[in-house]
Amino acid sequence: MQKWEYVTVPLLVHATKQILDNWGEDGYELVQVVQGPNNPEQLVAYMKRPKQ
Repeated sequence: MQKWEYVTVPLLVHATKQILDNWGEDGYELVQVVQGPNNPEQLVAYMKRPKQ
């Protein structure tokens, strides 16, 4: 059975692509983007990758 590791990443509106590309280079896949818990204007990305 595949095992996964996860990370949550705050996204900056002006650098979203760069942030996601950097995590993607490390093997992470975007699962979902949600509003931050303290500020609805803040976005948080949930990422996963196969556990090594």
